[in-house]
Amino acid sequence: MRRIIDSSILAATTLALTLTCFAQGAGQEKTPADPRIAAALQQVSAKQIQANIEKLVSFGTRLTLSAQDPASIAAGRGIGAAREWIKSEFERYSRECGGCLEVKMDTFTEAVADRIPKPTEITSVYAVLKGTDAERAKRIVLVTGHYDSRNSDTLDVAGDAPGANDDGSGAAVSLECARVLSKMKFPATIVFLTVAGEEQGLNGSSHFAKMAKEQGWKLEAVLNNDIVGGDKSTQQDHSVVRVFSEGLPTAATEQEIRRIRGLGGESDSGSRQVARYIAEIGRSYDAGVKPLLVFRLDRYLRGGDHYSFNQEGFSAVRFTEFREDFHHQHQNVRTESGIEYGDLAKFVDFDYVAHVARLNAATLASLAAAPAPPGNVHVLAKDLENDSTLTWQAAPGATGYEVLWRATSSPEWEHAEKVGNTTRITLKISKDNVIFAVRAMDHEGHRSLAVVPMPER
Repeated sequence: MRRIIDSSILAATTLALTLTCFAQGAGQEKTPADPRIAAALQQVSAKQIQANIEKLVSFGTRLTLSAQDPASIAAGRGIGAAREWIKSEFERYSRECGGCLEVKMDTFTEAVADRIPKPTEITSVYAVLKGTDAERAKRIVLVTGHYDSRNSDTLDVAGDAPGANDDGSGAAVSLECARVLSKMKFPATIVFLTVAGEEQGLNGSSHFAKMAKEQGWKLEAVLNNDIVGGDKSTQQDHSVVRVFSEGLPTAATEQEIRRIRGLGGESDSGSRQVARYIAEIGRSYDAGVKPLLVFRLDRYLRGGDHYSFNQEGFSAVRFTEFREDFHHQHQNVRTESGIEYGDLAKFVDFDYVAHVARLNAATLASLAAAPAPPGNVHVLAKDLENDSTLTWQAAPGATGYEVLWRATSSPEWEHAEKVGNTTRITLKISKDNVIFAVRAMDHEGHRSLAVVPMPER
């Protein structure tokens, strides 16, 4: 009887959260879908994703500390063999699009640490789809998943660690986005990344994010996919994928935090704007899965590669399935008391991963097709008045702008007003009662990320 009651409560909770997904942003006009992006999403293949995940599993273990010598690579076992296969897949996609992808590796040696008993070479593999516009190509959006795996012991270099869901699924999303979107052209640049070292301490993503910061990348959005396999053995909701985002920016200074608190902007970090953008894209395109915005950095007691980018001041979010089965994460493959342990491919719902890949691809494509966000967005606060005047700098590629606003207690933008190709607008709405933002548009209706104004006194 107890199990029936618990299941009923869970079902009710799941339904309520699912309905929340549909309700969020309900008052805002749906952004029109780009037919070219919609057509590209149809090319996402659950069968290809399945083949990629099963190939990753076939390497036996992808523990960052596992073998990467030439003999092991030739034998097809260990992190080195997985790395070389991922690189070959990106190169294959590039050949198919006439060399449109630049395939690169970020390799470094990680010093001894808590989960790294000896200096270890770590390699992230990535492919760059360069933007077609010389100026707008400096803008970058990025999708990532980690290709390393682990079992019950983070130092077990010999035992199997299939890592089908954690995080073969996320790596497969990055690969599939590259395969599909490399057939298109965008003004801005897209980076398709797979990192190692996540299970040892976010090593690969930390090194990559620091590199991006040092090289001055204009990295607008990072989509981290980690455990997006839609585990089939749990009371899963396959219609929903969680999207986690930080509130107060990790990299904010004390002065910036004081300003954020003073303005009531605790829920308006760059990462929250990326999350809201994903939610809007989810309403515009039929990806097959609805984003559920979770306004916290990550799950309890857990972490992910998006945090590495947050630490460097970049806007980054995490995609994760609705309900995880912890018997299938960080476990040796075995059966005890009738329970199967281990992160095996048979527990992955490949159709679900394909839905998540479509949502990622739609977001990446929409951002890469859009103009840059407007710069120096301000709300005038020199005088006591009930009207609100907003100003901003023109964005390259923009042919018009939209002003967004929502109640201070609302999670998503509730209203949008097109204001034409101007950089100043006065609205009969009190800035004291709402949160404003401005975003750029082009003639095809592509929207940039929203920018919340700073007060100008």
